[in-house]
Amino acid sequence: MSERAPDFTLPDHEGRPVSLGDFAGKRLIVFFYPKAMTPGCTTEACDFRDRYERFLDAGFEIVGVSPDPPERNARFREKEALPFPLLSDTDHRVAEAFGAWGTKKNYGREYEGLIRSTFVVEPDGTISHAYRNVRAKGHVERLARELLGEG
Repeated sequence: MSERAPDFTLPDHEGRPVSLGDFAGKRLIVFFYPKAMTPGCTTEACDFRDRYERFLDAGFEIVGVSPDPPERNARFREKEALPFPLLSDTDHRVAEAFGAWGTKKNYGREYEGLIRSTFVVEPDGTISHAYRNVRAKGHVERLARELLGEG
């Protein structure tokens, strides 16, 4: 896979703008999560937190993106001691550009929403890995196996 990552600028948990270009020349893991402080999103974010140093040592930066406003992401980041930026995509245009927004099914009901997905952006801005509609539990472990050679 070598499609270009969609360019973006979103506010982080403190309201400061963060752009894809801020990570130029680095490998970046962008994980989209539906809602801060919910069980699945907490599991996934904490799994990234617990392996954060290993990802950094291997040359990866990490950002989380959700439709939550910056204030909610700030509370989530503080509560769970998350070391990476959480970005607010309140109008879900970035999620749409990455293909992480669409029709979901829950208890037989269909609705539009964020689809838990992760993308690995290479230093040249291309996407090398796309994980769509992933389960929170075990996802970061899979990334560590595939990207870091763990396990």
